[in-house]
Amino acid sequence: MRVLHVNKFLYRRGGAEGYLLDVAELQRGDGDEVAFFGMTHPDNDAPTPYARHFPSHVELDPTPRGAGARAAVAARMIWSPASRRGLARVLDEFRPDVVHLHNIYHQLSPSVLAAVRAARVPAVMTLHDYKLACPSYQMLDRGTVCDACVTGGPLRAARRRCKDGSLGASSLLAVESWLHRTTRAYGPVQAFVSPSRFLADVMRRAGVFPDRMHVVSHFVDVAATAVKTAPGGPVVFAGRLAAEKGVDVLIEALTRLPDDVVLEVAGDGPARDGLTELARRRAPGRVRFHGRLDKARLHELVRSATVVAVPSRWNENQPMAVLEAYGCGVPVVASDLGGLPELVTSGVDGEVVPADDPAALAAGLHRVLADPARAYRMGRAGRARVERDFSPQAHLTRLREVYATAARTVREPV
Repeated sequence: MRVLHVNKFLYRRGGAEGYLLDVAELQRGDGDEVAFFGMTHPDNDAPTPYARHFPSHVELDPTPRGAGARAAVAARMIWSPASRRGLARVLDEFRPDVVHLHNIYHQLSPSVLAAVRAARVPAVMTLHDYKLACPSYQMLDRGTVCDACVTGGPLRAARRRCKDGSLGASSLLAVESWLHRTTRAYGPVQAFVSPSRFLADVMRRAGVFPDRMHVVSHFVDVAATAVKTAPGGPVVFAGRLAAEKGVDVLIEALTRLPDDVVLEVAGDGPARDGLTELARRRAPGRVRFHGRLDKARLHELVRSATVVAVPSRWNENQPMAVLEAYGCGVPVVASDLGGLPELVTSGVDGEVVPADDPAALAAGLHRVLADPARAYRMGRAGRARVERDFSPQAHLTRLREVYATAARTVREPV
């Protein structure tokens, strides 16, 4: 099978890109021929044989200065002729059996779907966030969980100024989403893939092609991943350092735990400086920031832990941090939002606690930390679960079923 993956970034920038590259490698190992289409970017993985057809690089965070630059960005977000032309050329040259789309919003835009429809190629899209139901992606309104746009439509984002409190930024996102929904810009996608039941339910409530939604869990390849061999160790957080990840809540929780409990933080992001200062003030000498780590070093750090904390204050989808912790044989304490309760079973492979509540998080961590031998057994239960339910082969089989469904319906009206 020839699979063309489409994503705006083609390097390990975040969870979506990590999944994209890992599933492409999995497909190659199974005998598929794989190619990529995305935006020109200096960090893109090499080689990218079709890079000459990619649309130009544009940075949207921060927003470009100047009225002309902002207008050009707004136009590209809504419809990008360069992206459509570029993908049309790649489709003509590579001739895929299926196009698998990921995050195409803003830098590519759904214009690429017009090229897919014209080429009459089956299209499958994995949803890595809530963009098709929530204009600002995260179902957050200035840090508070919100589903106003899910049931009330995307224009509510402008009224609530949910993008950084800015009327202009919120209005742009709202109008973009409204236009794409009104024109059924995502109609050419025959099958949508949701990694969690929670995200799939959000899309159904928002009326986002509920008859085309398929739940397919992510995968984690633990065949070559060593497992924790002895009880004990610190608390570890691994992920992007941003407000919605709740690392500040974790630092506050740490102050409620015994002084010998330390926190190891792997990752980087816009909140790092503030978190470093918070740790200095509230838990001096007890928090160490490692920055971004490659997979081998990250797994080594996770294996050193008694427990991994996932204290998110937003509706996580299906974060790889949980699956990779289990793969290393380490239990997880996670907040009760989004798809996290689907992954963590209290008392079995971790604990689920109320979100944005340092006292509750501290209590959940204490239940695990207080009995290292029990924590070790919980970690082994997590390892058994990913081996059983999140194996690469099971994922690939399920994905091929979705591809086949898309191929059967590609000629139906959309």
